[in-house]
Amino acid sequence: MQLDFLGDLKRTHRCGELRSTDAGKTITLMGWVNRRRDHGNLIFIDLRDRSGITQIVFDKERNPEMHERVESVRNEYVLAVTGMVEPRSENTRNPKMETGDIEVLAGELKLLNESKVPPFFPGDANVNVNEEVRLKYRYLDLRRPEMHANMEMRHRVTLAIRNYLASEGFYEIETPYMTRSTPEGARDYLVPSRVHPGEFYALPQSPQIFKQLLMIGGLDRYFQIARCFRDEDLRADRQPEFTQIDLELSFPTEETIHGVVEGFLNAAFSAAGHTINRPFPQMPYDEAIRRYGIDKPDLRLPAMTDVKAVFPANVLETLAIDAALPVVVIRTPKVGELSRKERDEHKALLGDKQSKVIKFLDDFKRLEKSWPDVIAKVRELSGAEPDDLLVLVAAPKKAEAAVASSGDAAAERRKQRDAYAVYSNAGQLRLALAQRYAARHKAFEEQSFKFLWVTDFPSFEWDEQHETWTFAHHPFTSLHEDHMELLHEGVANLHDPNSALGAIRSRAYDVVLNGTELGSGSIRIHQQEVQAKIFEALGMDEAEQKLRFGFFLEALQYGTPPHGGIALGLDRIVMILAGAPSLREVIAFPKTAAATDLMMDAPTPVTDAQLKELNIAIKK
Repeated sequence: MQLDFLGDLKRTHRCGELRSTDAGKTITLMGWVNRRRDHGNLIFIDLRDRSGITQIVFDKERNPEMHERVESVRNEYVLAVTGMVEPRSENTRNPKMETGDIEVLAGELKLLNESKVPPFFPGDANVNVNEEVRLKYRYLDLRRPEMHANMEMRHRVTLAIRNYLASEGFYEIETPYMTRSTPEGARDYLVPSRVHPGEFYALPQSPQIFKQLLMIGGLDRYFQIARCFRDEDLRADRQPEFTQIDLELSFPTEETIHGVVEGFLNAAFSAAGHTINRPFPQMPYDEAIRRYGIDKPDLRLPAMTDVKAVFPANVLETLAIDAALPVVVIRTPKVGELSRKERDEHKALLGDKQSKVIKFLDDFKRLEKSWPDVIAKVRELSGAEPDDLLVLVAAPKKAEAAVASSGDAAAERRKQRDAYAVYSNAGQLRLALAQRYAARHKAFEEQSFKFLWVTDFPSFEWDEQHETWTFAHHPFTSLHEDHMELLHEGVANLHDPNSALGAIRSRAYDVVLNGTELGSGSIRIHQQEVQAKIFEALGMDEAEQKLRFGFFLEALQYGTPPHGGIALGLDRIVMILAGAPSLREVIAFPKTAAATDLMMDAPTPVTDAQLKELNIAIKK
């Protein structure tokens, strides 16, 4: 097939722009063949670009040579067509197309490129294509209108956020991709240095230290649409490389940062055609655990209700429930009557580990027969409607239970840990029931955006595997001033799961939407002595602190202002706005769940010469 060069021909319109008001104009369109229909003397081609489709008519009687060339054209060929816009006749108009009132009568054709038969046709909405095929041929997948819409939305949302932050006095500043390895909560991607054999850079999990250094540098307000890299287990809302909206402010309060975030989220959602309610409600971490069993509550579903107070001691004894720990009820709306088989299937919702922590009772009719007054109060407290599913969750009674003496702080903290374990496992069951009966309550189908600030997170969390404490947010997070005594007390008991470290609450906050954590931030530590004490609480002696963070500890001694910030996942925001099932639908070139790039066939081995140059040997 003889192909043409574009030459100096210029496109006058995009394929989705023409309307009946353009009738009579001579225009030039360029794009891909979406569909071809041969009616003998007339050949119709739907020409597609990212804006939409226009129908082109090739008339054999008017231009036999051009008609003959078009006979060999197939889907995904690239054409440039010059012709006259004409209104369609009344009986040939297509109301399903934005350009359905017109067509273009072709006068000149340039055949710019041909195409192999693709593994799938981007313009065919009815073909169900395996995701691995889509990712292998991502350049074809990106031609699909759905992907165009996602990429356009991502662009509009990103631009709205960037414009808002600039209007609020933020500087957009880039930070390095090649830096040193620091603890951020996941494994680093390491980059070997050829110039410094045996030494490595790390790709940043976040720009955390750099943005704090920018505040020390007096830049006051920074933001970045930042690329970040984390070597962690993947799922639908995670990728090894991702984009976050990263920002930091000097001299802020939590409310200052919350206001900025709510402002740019409002701009982002407005760009996608949605209105959100501000200000967002706030809830301390401890309340979130008690009411939802999770630190990222989905407010579209009812909270759990603590109902232990309505149960007499003898009822708890009969039900073999631990009276020292919480008793909560989970309400799932509009589930209706359940069969015995359906209730039996609830048992599969608990794993082996969960079954050791909690038990549940879901046959409320049976409970009502024995204790009608008690169950009536449970229904009243939970706000249950007649067709709601109620499930009672509690800890199974233990053979022997240690009784905490008054004033025994460690015992009280142990009791709180056991109580939170009940709440947490009940929260998992709440979500499992919500997913199981989603088609009945339909709470997830409504396009409602329930935002929440979760605040006052624990500063430390217990690492069962290593039997020590680690940071819950990151080690640069400030704690509340009145918890400094707990920090000093806890440092003396680093390997005690009931030490005072577990009681410390930080000035950290997460912004949550419909059960998804959009972003996490905190007020930072700006005093060198406090930062060194936090490192000590994490088991770092002075030598290790100097080795890993000496440069930062020194920087803190040069007039560091109070500062704080946050980072939100841009990919997650766009995923929610697009109604997409995974991040892969809103990232142009994503990795699979196994962290591979099927299109580029990466990662791949490298040559022995490359390894030798880096002084690296592969252990076989």
